[in-house]
Amino acid sequence: MEKLFGLIGEKLGHTYSPAIHKKIMKELNIDGHYGLFQVKKENLQHVVSGLKALGYDGINVTIPYKTDIIKYLDYLSPEAEKIGAVNVVAIDKDGTAAGYNTDYYGFGMMLKNAEMKTEGENAAIIGTGGASKAVSQYLKDTGIKNIIFITRDSVLAKQKFPEDEVITYGQLDKLKSCSTIINTTPLGMYPKIQAVPIEEKYLSNFSQAVDLIYNPSETLFIKQAKAMGLKCVNGLYMLVAQAVKSQEIWKGTEISETVITSTLNFLKQEGL
Repeated sequence: MEKLFGLIGEKLGHTYSPAIHKKIMKELNIDGHYGLFQVKKENLQHVVSGLKALGYDGINVTIPYKTDIIKYLDYLSPEAEKIGAVNVVAIDKDGTAAGYNTDYYGFGMMLKNAEMKTEGENAAIIGTGGASKAVSQYLKDTGIKNIIFITRDSVLAKQKFPEDEVITYGQLDKLKSCSTIINTTPLGMYPKIQAVPIEEKYLSNFSQAVDLIYNPSETLFIKQAKAMGLKCVNGLYMLVAQAVKSQEIWKGTEISETVITSTLNFLKQEGL
């Protein structure tokens, strides 16, 4: 029987997820289909029950529903509960919908692959959405010294991250003690590729830049960081790694990291 998977989000015109999952399923000999579902916020409450009724096996969740989806799930994995955000939902045969966070694992594997050191360092995270929760939790679990969040709404951000320092875009001079800057916002994502999450002049405070955006492959933020000599990585490896982890959850068995490499090579060959 064909397995049914998909991605839900508000706007999905930029996504590579169907191509990635199709390649992974081919590698693993999984007979499956991966669809896209653009969902309006007022309809999110019906998504999980609808997917259960349609016999779906699992879905990925992207901006802006990684937190809001939680209230409609039956169970949360330990890492998803700790982070407070979900990007994978697995639906069992009995109809139980369980939430997981593979962004956590994908981010860590991306840093490892890019040989970026964060242990004992200070990091600045731009944005306080669902992805920032996975990123910050991974950094804390692996020995980051301090995290500074950059946001427009410092009051709301402080509620989300009470133990961390929070600054607004008007307080960016405080960033001088950080080694790594990480963009978790959609600023710079296709089609608005001229947008940047932070002014270029502040990048000189850092030695490493991470952008979770993967389309375009080199955002203006990354171009500017590279021009200043920063070690840089985009979000493509993370995207593929978390997708493989998603399939691992849905399949119920461990998947070799070689599948990440072969999928990345496939995307490059396809010009994605």
